[in-house]
Amino acid sequence: MSSFEYNQESDSEDIDRVTLTDEVGRTLDCYVENAMEGNDGTYLLLMPVDIPVVILSWDSEEEEGDDSEEISNAVLLEDQVDIDEVFPDAKAVLAELDLTLKLTAFTLTVTGELPPIEDDGILTLELENDGPSLDSEELQFLKDFYHHQQKYSIYTPLSPLLFLAKYNLLGKVELVSPEDEEMQVILEELLFDEMDE
Repeated sequence: MSSFEYNQESDSEDIDRVTLTDEVGRTLDCYVENAMEGNDGTYLLLMPVDIPVVILSWDSEEEEGDDSEEISNAVLLEDQVDIDEVFPDAKAVLAELDLTLKLTAFTLTVTGELPPIEDDGILTLELENDGPSLDSEELQFLKDFYHHQQKYSIYTPLSPLLFLAKYNLLGKVELVSPEDEEMQVILEELLFDEMDE
């Protein structure tokens, strides 16, 4: 019997939930959206219990030419040192929306009820990947704030944030990279099964 099945039967409170932990000990509670047995453990498709958010910083550039206008470029804050620096300000402005910002593993999250989606509050962020094309992600605007005269914005992705993880044979949950070709096949099966339900 795998650890995943054992957990489901042993504690009804924890049905379909696991906790991911990063290398510095932060945790992220996730729902198990789907599971599949593999040769080396059980593969899991996970979605955070709380609402994922991202922080963007804005770089302004002057466009050259007669009709020079300012263009703003959004830069996703990914460095943990940068996130830690602005975290108190971000937490304070989200509290105005009755949202509680949490420093969780692998992504920032909030608890509370999100404001309704407004068309003019949706941002399409172009994400670079290893291939020639750009991926894009739609984000819902939550709040702006300033830190040391730098403008930042907090957004939540409109698409669910999913993680691919594995219950290894020792019963530990670990993230696996979906970039691996073998993992791509497993991820596609998990997603396909999820859509069929």
